Amino acid sequence: MGLDRTAVVTAALELLDEAGLDKLTMRKVAERLGVQLNTVYWHASSKPRLLELMADTMLEGCADAPLPDPWDDRACTLAHRYRAALLSRRDGARVVAGTYVAEEHTLRFADTLTGAFLSGGHSPAEAGWRTWSLVYFTLGLTQEEQAAQGIGGMEPLLRAAAAERFPALAAVVEHFGDFEHRFQHGVGLIVRGREASA
Repeated sequence: MGLDRTAVVTAALELLDEAGLDKLTMRKVAERLGVQLNTVYWHASSKPRLLELMADTMLEGCADAPLPDPWDDRACTLAHRYRAALLSRRDGARVVAGTYVAEEHTLRFADTLTGAFLSGGHSPAEAGWRTWSLVYFTLGLTQEEQAAQGIGGMEPLLRAAAAERFPALAAVVEHFGDFEHRFQHGVGLIVRGREASA
């Protein structure tokens, strides 16, 4: 059976999980598949293109039914699915954040999320901006979350927020919460507004 694009992307995602984004190369993908390097380039013309395909594959199923009918619950569910997809792969948020994808799964997710905001009575402009805000917030938070896993979590930050040097941070440090709490609060702010997320 001939090699196809799906096999190339699958091999790349496996290598990502094993070695991380910084050590992922086209040559290693070829070695994993037991093919010549130019065969990998046939299916993904460059590493940036391979990363686009990987990022899109990670979002497969994120917009699938069933989804809640109320628009705000739907938007929150989609945000949770998005974060789960990013966390499902080593350096997943870095992969997605480093690409500008116009592929099926990514566009379907964006369309479904934007549709939720439109269903909530938001103007097209507001629906678009809320979609971008939610995506960018989730990407940024998840990048930080995955980076923190490699340095022992949030403890270095909590220790560094000393009152004598950073009084404002010290005043709120007990309310930093873990990444799950930060995510819940941020999604609530973007989707429902401050009152509902308090």
